[in-house]
Amino acid sequence: MTDTMQRWTLNALGRENLHLTQETIPQPGPGEVRVRVNAVALNYRDKMVIEGSMPINLAFPFTPASDMAGVIDSTGEGVTRFKVGARVISTFSPEWIEGKPAGDARTLPYRTLGGYFQGMLAEYVIMNENGLVAAPNTLDDVEASTLPCAGLTAWFALIERGGLRAGQTVLVQGTGGVAMFALQIAKAHGAEVFVTSGSDEKLARAKALGADHGINRLKGDWTEAVYGLTQDRGIDHIIETVGGANLKNSLRAVAVHGRISVIGVLEGSEISLPASELLLKSAVIQGIGVGHRRALEDFVRAVDATQLKPVIAQRYRFDQLSQALQHLDSGALGKIVLTRE
Repeated sequence: MTDTMQRWTLNALGRENLHLTQETIPQPGPGEVRVRVNAVALNYRDKMVIEGSMPINLAFPFTPASDMAGVIDSTGEGVTRFKVGARVISTFSPEWIEGKPAGDARTLPYRTLGGYFQGMLAEYVIMNENGLVAAPNTLDDVEASTLPCAGLTAWFALIERGGLRAGQTVLVQGTGGVAMFALQIAKAHGAEVFVTSGSDEKLARAKALGADHGINRLKGDWTEAVYGLTQDRGIDHIIETVGGANLKNSLRAVAVHGRISVIGVLEGSEISLPASELLLKSAVIQGIGVGHRRALEDFVRAVDATQLKPVIAQRYRFDQLSQALQHLDSGALGKIVLTRE
């Protein structure tokens, strides 16, 4: 093994400030492991962090991205959870093991990789052993790298917090990473799945993945389409990835005593809702900030048990970050992943 590695660093906000640097391979300390990173999955949140549209104080030089899969190649003193050679994936919030995350009403909990902590876009990373989970046996590293943020977000919304049951209805907005995971998780649990998109082509691909109904949101009022397809009952659980004014549409579409998981802010982070509709429907509106390690371990077991295969839009080489971010801009169906090979 050589003594140096490649690492993407950001010296100031903006894509033009991203540089592929050569650095000394780090050594693990007590309780730490070194991971040879084989794949890094991108999220829309990574684009926001790099461009400065997410209000996080970054420590420059900063390495972006939260989601990786790799192999442990060295361990520090006192490590007990993993051995050299173990295949692992990162956890989005490495200190959040279970229960509530650290934080309070004044200080919000957001100690995450690729934000508060340095990210994963390096050939080797040092991690505390508690911030890792064993990778699924049924997925390769590219597929496994998509689980820590997008996959866990969908799982946490529908299963951990949502208690999804067979026979319920789920509506997924769009065809991005979280949306496609939500579609697959919902179908694996026996739900009837509705997908909205502005592309008939993407709706056709979503149906090929198991969606029961596709609604083109650009061809009329999608909430009226939901009423028609559900005989006015509405949707039991909506995966709200758009945000902003769209939340009003989700409230219109949700069933009485239904649930809306607010995940995305593509149309803005400020929301307002009609109180009468919220009160009379008694809908649960829950914010989802990804999830904890125990839920990711549950999800990994479910992936192996159900043979779930993440939807990969495109694979790029590690040095093709610029092209990968451009693809992310265009709204990929599924996940975009950078690999060493």
